[in-house]
Amino acid sequence: MNRKTKNAELGRLSEDDFAMAKKVPLTIILDNIRSGLNVGSVFRTGDAFRIEEIILCGICAQPPHRDILKSALGATKTVKWSYVESTRDAITKAKDNGCSVAAIEQAENAIS
Repeated sequence: MNRKTKNAELGRLSEDDFAMAKKVPLTIILDNIRSGLNVGSVFRTGDAFRIEEIILCGICAQPPHRDILKSALGATKTVKWSYVESTRDAITKAKDNGCSVAAIEQAENAIS
C-alpha cells in the first residue's frame, strides 16, 4: 500500500529560504476565479515553480480564506500576492512594469 507523503517530507524551502531564492520572473493574474480551492492550487503551483507574484482580481477569494489555505498547503506564506479589483488595472500595471501579457481562457466563446 502506498503512503501519502507528509508536507514535511516534500523538501520545500522554508519561508525565509523562499524569500531569498531567485524567482522565475512570472506574475499570474487571476481574473474572477470563483473557487478558493482553485486559487489555492495556483498558490501551491507558484510556490513549486518559485514565481514572483500572484495578483487576485474581482471575485477571487483572498487569503486567509479557508478553501485557499486547504489547497495552498502553506504557499500563501511564501508566494507574494496582492489584490486588485479590476483585472484591466492589473494588466495595465503589469505592462507598465515591462511585463509581456498572455491570456488563457476556457470559455465557449474564447478567442484564440
